[in-house]
Amino acid sequence: GTITPAKYFIIGAGVAGLQAIATAKRLGAVVSATDLRLASNEQVESLGAKFVFVESDENLETEGGYAKEVSDDYKKKQEELMKQTVKNQDVVITTALIPGKKAPLIIREEMVLSMKPGSVICDLATSQGGNVAFSERDKVIEKNGVKIIGYSNYASRTAYSASGLLAKNIINFLSLLVDKEKKSLKIDFEDEIIKGVRI
Repeated sequence: GTITPAKYFIIGAGVAGLQAIATAKRLGAVVSATDLRLASNEQVESLGAKFVFVESDENLETEGGYAKEVSDDYKKKQEELMKQTVKNQDVVITTALIPGKKAPLIIREEMVLSMKPGSVICDLATSQGGNVAFSERDKVIEKNGVKIIGYSNYASRTAYSASGLLAKNIINFLSLLVDKEKKSLKIDFEDEIIKGVRI
């Protein structure tokens, strides 16, 4: 039989959003993403995701390349688009932040409740109030079978794994330079990896 791939929806295509898209694609997911800034379209599609957006004549980008506050009309259109998109997703990751302001509430209560039980929402904006209804800072909660992850410092949660991965890579690399039986330095200049890093 066929196992259908998970559907991911990434809200906000800045640094965190683009990384989330790339990771979800590597995991074999069907990925769509949205951002206020139309310029993100190209970046999102270059990573193999579908860009979902509200058509508007408003300029929604600051000179520094960040998203701006939007009009009420835009908010209504965006909410309708979110309602239609969110209910069909398995995983939603929200990364929408406006520098120096409270995070915009994007995923409302009825949208959370419209998702299938077993779905997951990951709110990366809880440090500034959160993008998701029900999400709580530094807690994982469940509503109607939907898990909402609200950790406020994701970077600190990966330190242990990142250190382990780096250490393993270094050990594997250094072991190429050593004769295990004689426990002495032995460099094989024909080894593909050594050839590639030799100066």
